[in-house]
Amino acid sequence: MIRHAQAQWNGTLKEGNGHVKTETGALDSAYSFKSRFEGGGETNPEELIGAAHAACFSMALAAALTMAGHSPKSVATSATVHLNKFDNGWAINRIDLETTGEVPGIDAAAFETFANGAKANCPVSKALTGVEIHLKTNFK
Repeated sequence: MIRHAQAQWNGTLKEGNGHVKTETGALDSAYSFKSRFEGGGETNPEELIGAAHAACFSMALAAALTMAGHSPKSVATSATVHLNKFDNGWAINRIDLETTGEVPGIDAAAFETFANGAKANCPVSKALTGVEIHLKTNFK
Protein backbone atom coordinates (compact mmCIF):
# COMPACT_ATOMS: atom_id res chain seq x y z
CA MET A 1 0.00 0.00 0.00
CA ILE A 2 1.13 3.51 -0.78
CA ARG A 3 -0.63 6.45 0.85
CA HIS A 4 -0.31 10.15 0.12
CA ALA A 5 -0.66 13.40 2.05
CA GLN A 6 0.20 16.98 1.19
CA ALA A 7 1.17 20.04 3.15
CA GLN A 8 1.92 23.61 2.16
CA TRP A 9 3.34 26.43 4.26
CA ASN A 10 2.98 30.08 3.28
CA GLY A 11 5.06 32.85 4.83
CA THR A 12 7.40 33.01 7.77
CA LEU A 13 7.39 30.52 10.62
CA LYS A 14 5.54 32.59 13.21
CA GLU A 15 3.32 34.73 10.99
CA GLY A 16 2.72 32.20 8.22
CA ASN A 17 0.11 29.51 7.89
CA GLY A 18 -0.20 26.10 6.41
CA HIS A 19 -2.67 23.60 5.08
CA VAL A 20 -2.49 19.81 5.26
CA LYS A 21 -4.69 17.21 3.58
CA THR A 22 -4.86 13.52 2.90
CA GLU A 23 -5.64 11.84 -0.39
CA THR A 24 -8.93 10.46 0.96
CA GLY A 25 -10.11 13.86 2.11
CA ALA A 26 -10.55 12.57 5.66
CA LEU A 27 -8.22 15.36 6.76
CA ASP A 28 -8.26 18.78 5.16
CA SER A 29 -7.11 21.29 7.75
CA ALA A 30 -5.21 24.46 8.42
CA TYR A 31 -2.24 24.53 10.79
CA SER A 32 -0.08 27.31 12.16
CA PHE A 33 2.74 28.17 14.52
CA LYS A 34 0.14 28.91 17.17
CA SER A 35 -1.64 25.56 16.75
CA ARG A 36 1.66 23.74 17.05
CA PHE A 37 3.49 25.60 19.80
CA GLU A 38 0.83 27.54 21.71
CA GLY A 39 -2.43 25.64 21.24
CA GLY A 40 -5.29 26.57 19.02
CA GLY A 41 -8.22 25.28 17.03
CA GLU A 42 -6.22 23.98 14.09
CA THR A 43 -4.34 20.71 13.75
CA ASN A 44 -0.60 20.16 14.17
CA PRO A 45 1.87 17.47 13.14
CA GLU A 46 2.12 15.99 16.62
CA GLU A 47 -1.59 15.28 17.01
CA LEU A 48 -1.57 13.71 13.55
CA ILE A 49 1.29 11.43 14.58
CA GLY A 50 -0.63 10.60 17.77
CA ALA A 51 -3.79 9.76 15.86
CA ALA A 52 -1.88 7.58 13.42
CA HIS A 53 -0.05 5.79 16.21
CA ALA A 54 -3.19 5.16 18.30
CA ALA A 55 -5.08 3.85 15.25
CA CYS A 56 -2.25 1.61 14.08
CA PHE A 57 -1.59 0.23 17.55
CA SER A 58 -5.28 -0.54 18.15
CA MET A 59 -5.51 -2.41 14.86
CA ALA A 60 -2.26 -4.32 15.50
CA LEU A 61 -3.45 -5.34 18.96
CA ALA A 62 -6.86 -6.44 17.65
CA ALA A 63 -5.14 -8.44 14.90
CA ALA A 64 -2.79 -10.20 17.33
CA LEU A 65 -5.62 -11.04 19.71
CA THR A 66 -7.82 -12.33 16.88
CA MET A 67 -5.03 -14.48 15.39
CA ALA A 68 -4.54 -16.05 18.83
CA GLY A 69 -8.25 -16.91 19.03
CA HIS A 70 -9.28 -14.07 21.37
CA SER A 71 -11.69 -11.87 19.44
CA PRO A 72 -11.75 -8.48 21.16
CA LYS A 73 -15.00 -6.66 21.84
CA SER A 74 -13.07 -3.38 21.82
CA VAL A 75 -9.61 -1.86 21.91
CA ALA A 76 -9.39 1.89 22.58
CA THR A 77 -6.05 3.68 22.58
CA SER A 78 -4.97 7.24 23.25
CA ALA A 79 -1.56 8.65 22.37
CA THR A 80 0.16 11.56 24.05
CA VAL A 81 2.95 12.96 21.88
CA HIS A 82 5.66 14.98 23.65
CA LEU A 83 7.29 17.76 21.61
CA ASN A 84 10.17 19.29 23.56
CA LYS A 85 12.87 21.84 22.93
CA PHE A 86 16.44 20.64 23.39
CA ASP A 87 19.79 22.37 22.90
CA ASN A 88 19.87 21.22 19.27
CA GLY A 89 16.22 22.13 18.50
CA TRP A 90 12.73 20.70 18.81
CA ALA A 91 12.13 16.95 18.90
CA ILE A 92 9.40 14.43 19.55
CA ASN A 93 11.12 12.38 22.21
CA ARG A 94 8.29 10.42 23.79
CA ILE A 95 4.88 8.98 23.04
CA ASP A 96 2.67 7.58 25.78
CA LEU A 97 0.13 5.04 24.60
CA GLU A 98 -2.73 4.10 26.90
CA THR A 99 -4.94 1.27 25.77
CA THR A 100 -8.07 -0.29 27.20
CA GLY A 101 -9.30 -3.61 25.97
CA GLU A 102 -12.34 -5.72 26.46
CA VAL A 103 -11.36 -9.23 25.45
CA PRO A 104 -13.34 -12.26 26.61
CA GLY A 105 -11.34 -15.31 27.58
CA ILE A 106 -8.08 -13.69 28.70
CA ASP A 107 -6.86 -11.92 31.81
CA ALA A 108 -5.10 -8.59 32.33
CA ALA A 109 -1.62 -10.15 32.23
CA ALA A 110 -2.30 -11.81 28.87
CA PHE A 111 -3.74 -8.57 27.52
CA GLU A 112 -0.59 -6.71 28.58
CA THR A 113 1.57 -9.31 26.80
CA PHE A 114 -0.41 -8.90 23.59
CA ALA A 115 -0.28 -5.10 23.95
CA ASN A 116 3.49 -5.10 24.32
CA GLY A 117 3.76 -7.20 21.17
CA ALA A 118 1.55 -4.74 19.30
CA LYS A 119 3.67 -1.83 20.56
CA ALA A 120 6.78 -3.47 19.12
CA ASN A 121 5.20 -4.57 15.86
CA CYS A 122 2.70 -1.98 14.66
CA PRO A 123 4.07 -0.24 11.55
CA VAL A 124 3.84 3.25 13.08
CA SER A 125 5.79 2.14 16.18
CA LYS A 126 8.42 0.71 13.85
CA ALA A 127 8.59 4.01 11.95
CA LEU A 128 9.10 5.88 15.22
CA THR A 129 12.06 3.87 16.50
CA GLY A 130 13.92 7.03 17.55
CA VAL A 131 11.17 7.91 20.03
CA GLU A 132 10.62 6.45 23.50
CA ILE A 133 7.24 4.72 23.45
CA HIS A 134 5.65 3.99 26.83
CA LEU A 135 2.60 1.79 27.23
CA LYS A 136 -0.07 1.62 29.92
CA THR A 137 -2.73 -1.07 29.67
CA ASN A 138 -6.21 -1.21 31.16
CA PHE A 139 -8.34 -4.32 30.99
CA LYS A 140 -12.09 -4.64 31.30
